[in-house]
Amino acid sequence: MTLTEQLIATIRDVPDFPKQGILFKDITPVLADPKLSERVSHAFLAYWRNKDIDGIVGIESRGFIFGMKLAQELQVPFIPVRKAGKLPFQTIKHSYDLEYGSAEMEIHIDAIKPGQNILIHDDLLATGGTALAAAELIKKCEGNVGGYSFMVELEFLKGRESLCADKKIDIQTLVGF
Repeated sequence: MTLTEQLIATIRDVPDFPKQGILFKDITPVLADPKLSERVSHAFLAYWRNKDIDGIVGIESRGFIFGMKLAQELQVPFIPVRKAGKLPFQTIKHSYDLEYGSAEMEIHIDAIKPGQNILIHDDLLATGGTALAAAELIKKCEGNVGGYSFMVELEFLKGRESLCADKKIDIQTLVGF
């Protein structure tokens, strides 16, 4: 079975979460399977191994799961982007809209050096709002967005188009729905 087929068979649909009308793609069954989780990690590493990446931004909280492992394997810093009020040091904030509300996220002011190429990692690409907010934080730190990686892409929401609006950028997804 291919990795894509295995992910399709394993990712669980949860209707009406976090609110009515949303069909949530739950990756926790993937995390419960160590061999499948290892395949996912290897797929991310194989794709990004020879790319010019100086750090990984993991988006809270599911972006931390595979993002940290990828950073370790690439031997680059892992940079958490979190909801406002969760980071202990001085931060830069950015507000953005979600497909089901709005939010604010932040990054430490010293997390990225000017000119660094940063990969943004999260579990899921929907409308692209959260990933674009992370990209704005990277730009505020004078870094460059070196690409995006996601386990799941909700293709019908066209988030990929939002991420590529101003230029061609490298986007990796392992499975699309």
